[in-house]
Amino acid sequence: MSRLSTLPRPRESVFTSGLDPYRGDVNVVCPPNLRECVLAMEDCCEEAYEAQQLLRNGTFDLPRMRKVLESQRVFLLIDEGTVHRYKADLADEIEPQINELIDRAEKGLNALNRREGLIQNKVAQAMQSRVATAPTSNKREEKRLQMLAKQRRRLEDEVKILESEILALQRTKPKRP
Repeated sequence: MSRLSTLPRPRESVFTSGLDPYRGDVNVVCPPNLRECVLAMEDCCEEAYEAQQLLRNGTFDLPRMRKVLESQRVFLLIDEGTVHRYKADLADEIEPQINELIDRAEKGLNALNRREGLIQNKVAQAMQSRVATAPTSNKREEKRLQMLAKQRRRLEDEVKILESEILALQRTKPKRP
């Protein structure tokens, strides 16, 4: 950084102004003590500017750092043993409820499996009765066959839905130790 006192003087204005101010000290040389004072003052100003820049660079992130440090205070106030004790208490409190939910899910899965078996039996019986009966000319029999065919399609759709529910339950069923 260049010193202001050692820079050349700016050129004089070409515009004339009213009265000419006193210019007796234009070519005067500063005494060495005064020059040293000016140089020392410029050094102080440069140091102050650099310190200000350093301080600004070090504190521009202060709001974010304050927030980070505030959230860490919680962990500094509670020791690790207390955290483990509370964690164990919470596990003891919640574990029976979780086990009950698992048992309910298993019972529901068993019920769905039984229902699936019954529906598959109905579908098999409907298929056998369809194959066993020969085409007849009786209108009553034709209506009955159409009704059974509709029922079979409906039952097949229901089986597909139940199978998808079972697969979904099996995917969500947690492994019990």
